[in-house]
Amino acid sequence: MPLYDCMLLLKPHVKKEALMDLVARVGRHVQGRNGVLTDIKSFGTVQLGYGIKKLDGRHYQGQLMQMTMMTTPNFNKELKYLNKEDRLLRWLLVKHRNTRYGLDFVGGDDGKGELNKFPRSRMYDDEDIDDDDDDDDDDEYEVDEEAKETKP
Repeated sequence: MPLYDCMLLLKPHVKKEALMDLVARVGRHVQGRNGVLTDIKSFGTVQLGYGIKKLDGRHYQGQLMQMTMMTTPNFNKELKYLNKEDRLLRWLLVKHRNTRYGLDFVGGDDGKGELNKFPRSRMYDDEDIDDDDDDDDDDEYEVDEEAKETKP
């Protein structure tokens, strides 16, 4: 089963009980399809880049929730009931690509040898290194000071 993120943007005035009721409803839906809810994050109230117009007015803030889940690929079609939810401003289901988990992750190459694919090269060649660090500038400064001190 692939890994998905379900982003829920709720109206700013929705109470925590109603928010948790909606999250629990989606979670029960995932569990009913033999899926697993792996993580729930709340980002709190966020400012929106533009107002989202709904029947009760235009909203410039929203409560953002992220639910990470493993479920069947046709789960997207089953979430259409969220379109009729009056507490939601927007929802989005995003599929994780190239995510390995389970036995594929444990037994597979974890990418530690990726840098070995590149040829070893030096950043600087020995010819380009400038060994003029003998502080010639300091000697010139001292000579100038001595010349100034000797002049009356």
